[in-house]
Amino acid sequence: MKICVTSQGPDLSSAVDPRFGRARYFIIYDDETESFEAVDNEQNVSAAGGAGVQSATTVAEQGCDWVISGHMGPKAMSVLQAAGIRVATGASGAVSDAIAAFKDGQLEEATGADVPSRW
Repeated sequence: MKICVTSQGPDLSSAVDPRFGRARYFIIYDDETESFEAVDNEQNVSAAGGAGVQSATTVAEQGCDWVISGHMGPKAMSVLQAAGIRVATGASGAVSDAIAAFKDGQLEEATGADVPSRW
């Protein structure tokens, strides 16, 4: 299973980015191999609009099964749900901590956005 975690930096010790669409990086973690790669999301950090949709498309292209973030907006949530990607919100701390919390069942699946567009 591939898990995408929004991140402020390019590794597992980086802080979880509370934003999805404008997260600086996406850490794509493969729980079968316990390996990861950092996907740079710089093009959406300062985007005038559409950051959530573009970021969701990027994550879908990476073949992710789950997204873990602090928060999720409505447009990004719609794109992720349409792609069959499940979302968990409420993550904080280091990316590695968020992955551990997810594996331990401490992060619940979100059924909808928890922040408005352009949050």
